[in-house]
Amino acid sequence: MAIRNMVIETPPDKVWEVLADGWSYADWVVGTQEIRAVDPGWPALGTSIHYRAGVGPLELADRTTVRFVKEMHHLELEASGRPIGTARVSIEVLPWGTDETLVIFDEHPLRGHPLLLQNPIVDAALALRNRPTLGRLKRVVETRAGVPRANGAPPE
Repeated sequence: MAIRNMVIETPPDKVWEVLADGWSYADWVVGTQEIRAVDPGWPALGTSIHYRAGVGPLELADRTTVRFVKEMHHLELEASGRPIGTARVSIEVLPWGTDETLVIFDEHPLRGHPLLLQNPIVDAALALRNRPTLGRLKRVVETRAGVPRANGAPPE
């Protein structure tokens, strides 16, 4: 399955601050090269982040659109990767104890060619990509919040 979760050592509002900053997505979403534009009001329903993604000649310019939002708790996105299709990305932000957050990240193909939709190979590829994506999200959130790194060094 392409569902991953991670505990981030900050309260949920600090995680939401990063999710609500559309310009930060290139800092933590694996494969995103550059944010070209962020619609005013992001992450309101129907708003989009416009980005450039990929590697070398396989780069594309596309967008990710908010399809559901429950502020501070849940964000559902449709990430477009034309001509391949789109993916549903669900990010849940849950309090974990008194000062931590559990982030549940669920990504699955949504629209596109039937051979490219849900199957074990696609799930495995998404799971491999989403592990470092969550690690990067954790680093960005904790750095912004001033959480010291494990070795005691201050955040970057």
